[in-house]
Amino acid sequence: MAAEVEEAPAGGAEEIKPYKIHVSSKYLDLTKQKLEVTRLPHELSEPKSKDWWEPKSRVEPIIDFWLEQYQWRTQEDLLNTGLPQFRTGLLIPFSEATVRIHFVHARSSHSNAIPLLLIPPFPFSNLSFGHLIKLFTDPDDASNNQPFHLVIPSLPGVGFSDALPNNTPVISSTAELLNTLMGRLSYSHYLVTNAGSGAASPAEIDFKLINYLATCYSSSCLGAHFISPPLAQPKLREAPVEWAKWSIASLFHAPILGYRSEDFSALKRNDYVRPSKKTPTPTQFGMNRLGLREPNTLAYALCDSPTGLLVFVLKMLRLLGHKREFTPTETINLTQLAWLPGPESAMRFWAHCVRHPEVVEKKTTSKPRVGITVFLGDEPGTNEVGEGEAEAGVEADNSAEDEAKDCYTCPSWANAKYNVIYINRASGKSGLLAWERPEIIAAGIRGVADSILRRDSRLRQSLAPTTAPLEQVVVHSDTAGDQPASPPTNPAPALLAPPSAEERGQPHRQISDETAVGSSPTETVAGKTPSPGPKAPSPAHLAPPADKGMHPRREASDDTAVEQPSNERA
Repeated sequence: MAAEVEEAPAGGAEEIKPYKIHVSSKYLDLTKQKLEVTRLPHELSEPKSKDWWEPKSRVEPIIDFWLEQYQWRTQEDLLNTGLPQFRTGLLIPFSEATVRIHFVHARSSHSNAIPLLLIPPFPFSNLSFGHLIKLFTDPDDASNNQPFHLVIPSLPGVGFSDALPNNTPVISSTAELLNTLMGRLSYSHYLVTNAGSGAASPAEIDFKLINYLATCYSSSCLGAHFISPPLAQPKLREAPVEWAKWSIASLFHAPILGYRSEDFSALKRNDYVRPSKKTPTPTQFGMNRLGLREPNTLAYALCDSPTGLLVFVLKMLRLLGHKREFTPTETINLTQLAWLPGPESAMRFWAHCVRHPEVVEKKTTSKPRVGITVFLGDEPGTNEVGEGEAEAGVEADNSAEDEAKDCYTCPSWANAKYNVIYINRASGKSGLLAWERPEIIAAGIRGVADSILRRDSRLRQSLAPTTAPLEQVVVHSDTAGDQPASPPTNPAPALLAPPSAEERGQPHRQISDETAVGSSPTETVAGKTPSPGPKAPSPAHLAPPADKGMHPRREASDDTAVEQPSNERA
């Protein structure tokens, strides 16, 4: 859905360029119009279905909030002033195509900082994780808590990053792009971490990416932190020693040979069954159960309906089993991250991963050094109602616990393929870790870093930064002249920000000016000037819908109507 936008040509495609966001007011108008004519399915009030989710009581108040109180321009300003954003063009392996990767790069002020690549949980945009920057780059006690130079990329086809060309192997190509990106930033050696459960990730994308980096690029990626990796028990032919250890320990359910009693309790709690020839392993949970194989049918529906995409986001959060309720603004931000650029490229990435699994071939004889965090699932499930939701009369959906399970992996299973240097058996469930318990992510990668730094000095060889501050950015298109951009401030805590919409590479799609999305705050649609800034948003409270039976045509208030340009421009 993004319009074609060109960046400043100086330096060529491989130059690392600062980046800012601006969405066309006409496209925001179109979004509002679609929300106003939303038609929701009928749901019987009683009795509640025992077989499927009935989300109307949650969806309808959020639509009203989106129309009457939510302000995109406020969120856009938070992104542009709060996050150090950049983009650079990278060549696809075995192809002449260039893909522009958007990333957040936050350098630490501490002299002992080391490079860290943080993979955002698919399909979330990197712009949703600004609240993590201080935790990693500027810890309270930097002498005891390792600081990092933090790089958070947007995966191809998500947010501001171009999509991969059709028929491109997505995992190996993306891993190559990310490793090249770290090298271009002068980080010849670095660490990598997941930010969510690998087992619950759609098609296990999160785990596959970090595993490919750790296994195939071990000369540069010196260590990895896995979170709930979808590993199977050791096999006799592949690792006879580890198979023997597991066989003995599991036979007696004894805390021996690297296994603990907590492992067996967690396996039982998560309904683990010793696999037979007819039983696949590991069991798939969360978003991973949605084995998307043909993306375009669903993409046509979601690309045309912001409400449909909102429900998809709510379902995704439900499957991941979060305990903390997101505020209305946060929920809409997550939806906007996919709605503005269009969700089709991310869905194709997902489907390609499902249909074309890739075999990881080791390039060295040594095992990759990894840390592993797993979750014991020993907390009773709770779904707390957020303040905004409570005032809207939205009840907690406790039935979500039935759909949200963790796949437990015994950390010692990893010894068959990896050199495990750090283990953390955390309480509870993984959920939405980056929002609910980000300190567990930080503790895990710091444990990996401490172990590697004692044996390998290469991580200390970080060079000077190669990305400039976000100052005097020049981004232009065929319809706008060059304009300077303002510098950013420090990242705002708990920032949930939306992605921009730019041309996604493959497949190329031309759209009308009515839905054009730009990349510069000064960009204009031909013949128009940008709309004025938004008024201050109203308090983030949801009001219950006026009519529970039907969803009428929605009239936006004057506070939320997008103002029309007052002057014309050639």
